Amino acid sequence: MKNLPDIENHIHNVSSFEDLVFTPFQGVINAICWKRELKGDFSEIVNKIELDGNITEIDPENLLELQLNEEGQLAREILLNDFNLLKEYGAAPAINIIKQYDRDDDTRVFPTDVYSFHVDRSPIPGATFLCTYYGDTSEIITNAQVQQKIRVPEIRNQLEKLYTGSPEGFESFLSEHFFDLHYQPLLNAQPISLGLGHLWRLAIDHPESKVLPCVHRAPVEKDGELRLLMIC
Repeated sequence: MKNLPDIENHIHNVSSFEDLVFTPFQGVINAICWKRELKGDFSEIVNKIELDGNITEIDPENLLELQLNEEGQLAREILLNDFNLLKEYGAAPAINIIKQYDRDDDTRVFPTDVYSFHVDRSPIPGATFLCTYYGDTSEIITNAQVQQKIRVPEIRNQLEKLYTGSPEGFESFLSEHFFDLHYQPLLNAQPISLGLGHLWRLAIDHPESKVLPCVHRAPVEKDGELRLLMIC
């Protein structure tokens, strides 16, 4: 059986925020990781924030108002520092506590929610930044270990039956409904966890990109368990 490429060949590790944001994607490398071993009690922050639905965005000012013990204060300092670094870089970071993401209940062909392996798209150059501080972590997978779902004959046939427009509009239909962003793992594919505390920069799909976009997915949350993450 054919061996699949190792996902770690597509990851470049760095040791600073400056290297994270300024190291270019190139070749097969479409994921850059600032590896860190964070200290602090992030669970205290999660437990003291009043949840607002399935996704609660934490404002930095609200973080500063929390009464925390020493380990919680350390965790807060790390969160605010990461937030400010990303904001000063020009990104728009959000600190979220996730109970669960919205599920795509359209099962006519396949779901297009974040629990499916997918890539992010933007009309302008950029990247996705992501760090999980508490809870289950996202996964990435090399592009050679997946197949775009719209290229799977059985799935494409279903999509063609679903589409009711003119033949020349079919590709636009796939894009407008985000079907073209989703992928399915090949046999023996090996996703890798992004791990706790590491700040990642993932390549996205945009017209000027010199590399393939990074394929990733959110973890399916366990009942009663929350996630704390920074994303932009």
